[in-house]
Amino acid sequence: MNMSRAEERSRERLVVIGGDAAGMSAASQARRLRGPDELEIVAFERGHFTSFSACGIPYWVGGDVPERDRLIARSPEEHRARDIDLRMRTEVVEIDVEGARVRARDVDSGAESWTSYDKLVIATGARPIRPDLPGVDAPGVHGVQTLDDGQALLDTLTATEGRRAVVVGAGYIGVEMAEALINRGYEVTVVNRGEEPMSTLDPDMGRLVHKAMEGLGITMVDDAEVTAVRTGDDGRVRAVTTEDAEYPADVVVLGIGVRPETELAKAAGLPVGDHGGLLTDLALRVRGHENIWAGGDCVEVLDLVSGGLRHIPLGTHANKHGQIIGANIGGGYATFPGVVGTAVSKVCDLEIARTGLREKDADRAGLQYVTVTIESTSRAGYYPGAAPMTVKMLAERRTGRLLGVQIVGREGAGKRVDIAAVALTAGMTVDQMTSLDLGYAPPFSPVWDPILVAARKAVAAVRSSAS
Repeated sequence: MNMSRAEERSRERLVVIGGDAAGMSAASQARRLRGPDELEIVAFERGHFTSFSACGIPYWVGGDVPERDRLIARSPEEHRARDIDLRMRTEVVEIDVEGARVRARDVDSGAESWTSYDKLVIATGARPIRPDLPGVDAPGVHGVQTLDDGQALLDTLTATEGRRAVVVGAGYIGVEMAEALINRGYEVTVVNRGEEPMSTLDPDMGRLVHKAMEGLGITMVDDAEVTAVRTGDDGRVRAVTTEDAEYPADVVVLGIGVRPETELAKAAGLPVGDHGGLLTDLALRVRGHENIWAGGDCVEVLDLVSGGLRHIPLGTHANKHGQIIGANIGGGYATFPGVVGTAVSKVCDLEIARTGLREKDADRAGLQYVTVTIESTSRAGYYPGAAPMTVKMLAERRTGRLLGVQIVGREGAGKRVDIAAVALTAGMTVDQMTSLDLGYAPPFSPVWDPILVAARKAVAAVRSSAS
């Protein structure tokens, strides 16, 4: 599109930092609402890919997803075809809030330039936690955050003759990568500093995950702090050491978690919270800045159950944030009310889900509560394929308000957490939950769904605690 200089000056310019879910969703939504004659959009992405599913990387590495490009929702060329000036391999290195401009550097050439903005979206995501340990940067040690990371790991797995892998960390990425490596025929050891794997669960539920992972042939090492990565004469990884032991490794995967990528924003004087994420209002404007928005893994969000702020890096939230930001920049109105903390994962055929508060979350929030745990099955007990399931439920004392649910089980267990997520969002009590009209047929559920069984037991516990 050819425009005169006068026409160029009359347009507003939106600058987006970050080309993944939140950033490009915001750019795309703003473009739907405002055409190129009204709004110029410039987006900067330091990597090779845009709009990709980081959550799908373990399944690509493990072979469930056969091709990398299946994880890409929209290519740079597709964004550019929608009149978005997307500049790949270009990293924003400075935000000048006072001057309303950003300084960007070409990753390959090093050339730098300033770009002014009328509106700015910060969608810098999160960065993997990489511990400061001897040998952690050795060949064969991999983080898994981007498609480039996934390709590098696959290249190592292809080139390495040995079949021993150590995964450091047992959160979502850690357990999913353990499964991926098992699927590729590796002997897998998971070294975890926590009491049990999956710290997003209470330890009693994490213990079920521990037992199941050991049943899959994974060696679990809990309560262990990695002290070094030992390398061989060729400089490549050979083992992971703790204070008490050494675990041989031909490849190491870091699955320790992520932190908000907010160094750029902090250097510009923008506000961040206790968890390191940018602070925004409900419209996702950065607090105190009328023309700056932020979304995705770099922000903190309101926890609707506890009332506090949390950092929850999930693609579901990032895409919603982008839609909301784009709607507001495009002249509409939208808000992001908050989250209840729903997440689901799997390791082989074990499904792991949670929503709401853990016991320590409720303690931190100053809430008094009761807990119940029930054993049930995914289908009617007499129907073929009925699989065991454990459900833990937290409810507030006196009021009976649902506070959280955790589920560990086999096929058909994980997505039941969505029932609890809706109940949490609606502020339901466990007594109200027992009246939910859920679908029933023997192939799908017992007569009393496991969630309702837990709710009934929770009602009894609440009443007992009041007596």
